[in-house]
Formats: sequence, C-alpha cells, structure tokens
Amino acid sequence: MKITLVTVGKIKEKYLQQAISEYEKRLSRYCKLEILQVADEKTPEGASAALEEQIKEKEGERILAQIKEGAYVAALAIEGEMLDSVELSEKIDKLGVSGVSQIVFVIGGSLGLSQKVLKRADYKLSFSKMTFPHQLMRVILLEQIYRSYRIIHGCPYHK
Repeated sequence: MKITLVTVGKIKEKYLQQAISEYEKRLSRYCKLEILQVADEKTPEGASAALEEQIKEKEGERILAQIKEGAYVAALAIEGEMLDSVELSEKIDKLGVSGVSQIVFVIGGSLGLSQKVLKRADYKLSFSKMTFPHQLMRVILLEQIYRSYRIIHGCPYHK
C-alpha cells in the first residue's frame, strides 16, 4: 500500500521535522510513504471572507494537482467522521483488501480546505472538533497511521 500525505506549507520547527522523520522510518516496514508539500498562501491580517476563499482555492488547486487518478482521498476536516484508532486501522485494512493501492491523506493550510478538494475526497476524517496547527497535524496523522499498521499486524503498540 502506498500512503501519501499532501500537505500545505513547510515544517519549520526542528522538533516536528524530527518527529516526522521518526514516523517515516517506522512506517517504512509497513507501507510506501510519500509526503508532498505544496506552497501555502500568506493570509493578511484581517483578510475578508472573499480573500480567504481565494486563498483556499489557490492552495486547493495545488493540492489537487498532486492527487493521481484512482487514488483514494481522505481529507482531514473538522466536519468529517471521527474514528478511534481501531476503526481507522480497520478502514485502512479494508481499503487495502478491497484493492486500493494508494490512500492520499490531505491536510489543508491554516484556513482549511477548498470545496473542490472536499468534493474530490472519498472520505472526510476528523481528529477532533478542535483546531490543530497543520504542521502538528502531520505528526498526529503519521502516528495514527503507524498505530493503525501496528493494530493490523496484531502488535501491542495501540494499548
């Protein structure tokens, strides 16, 4: 299975880069992992709703350009479905068994995802009703993907 993360913006903090590298290493035993970063748009202070929509659209076009035809797309969105770790592992496992060869997880920028990206998504996943920094969300998502593979393989990590 190929797992791709399409994310907006760069990771600047060294401690987050280190955490991401650690999960990349751990996940290499279970899947082919690819992390694609697209450029973020600067949002001026006090931006209007219309400008914020334009920014999400620009970022959305960059995201969509990275998604290959036939990939299963899971967009991280507050309005998505909340799963526990076992349910996420079951979802990943069922997708693999059903012949899906690539799952693309999409993490938007600070303003979220455009409607075009949400429409392209096969599934909307929520980690919480809370808002998290998109850079930190990468680490949380990678940890949960790793946890999912440990659960799938019957390892005790998820306890």
